[in-house]
Amino acid sequence: MTTAGTLTTPERLRDALYEVVGRRRDVRREFSDVPLDDDVLHRVLAAAHAAPSVGNSQPWDFVLVRDPATREAFRDHVAAERGVFGESLPPERRETFARIKVEGICEAALGVVVTYDATRGGPHVLGRHAIADAGLYSTCLAVQNLWLAATAEGLGVGWVSFYRPPFLRDLLGIPGHVLPVAWLCLGPVTHLEEVPDLERHGWRSRRPLEAAVHHDRWHDEQGDA
Repeated sequence: MTTAGTLTTPERLRDALYEVVGRRRDVRREFSDVPLDDDVLHRVLAAAHAAPSVGNSQPWDFVLVRDPATREAFRDHVAAERGVFGESLPPERRETFARIKVEGICEAALGVVVTYDATRGGPHVLGRHAIADAGLYSTCLAVQNLWLAATAEGLGVGWVSFYRPPFLRDLLGIPGHVLPVAWLCLGPVTHLEEVPDLERHGWRSRRPLEAAVHHDRWHDEQGDA
C-alpha cells in the first residue's frame, strides 16, 4: 500500500525493527550452553545472504566453525593479540581494558567467519569502478543483516577483531585472495545487557546523534566550518 507515493509500513513491523536495532549487543560473556537450532541458523544465514551488494556480486562466504580444537587455536591467537594491544596502552587505559572481555569463541555455540572475495562477479563489477572497497562494504552489510536477524531470533553475536588475517586464512584454509572480514561468535544467550560493554566498563561512550549529522557541508563537532 502506498500513500502519496510513500510505502506504508505496518506500525508493528516498524516498531519491531527499531526494537531489534536498540537491543543488539556485541556479546562476550552471556552465551549459554543451549544448542543452536539448525532452522534458526538457516534463517539467520539467509538474512545475511539477502544483504544488498554492489553489482549484485554477493562477495561473501560463511565458514561455520564448530570444531573445538580449531576454536581453541583461534582463542589462543586472540589472547596473544589482546596482550599485544594491552601492552601498547598507557597504564590507566590498560587497567580499564583488563576488565573487558573481547571474545566468546569457545563459549558460543558456533563461530561464523564472514569472508570477502574481490574476484566475485568478475573483473567488471557494476558500481565498483570508482570505489574499490564497495564490495568490502557490501560484506559488512551481510554482517549487519546477520546480527540483526540473530538478535530478532533471541541469539547473541560477538565480533572478534583481535586477530591477524594471515593466521585465520591458514587456520581455516581460506584462499589467499579471500579476506576474512569477521569471526562472529553466534549462539543462544542467557540475556542481553541493557548497556553495551564498552560503555559499562568506561572505555568509551556513544556520541550523540547531533554530533554526527552535518548539513550540506562538513562541520566539526563544535559547529565550525
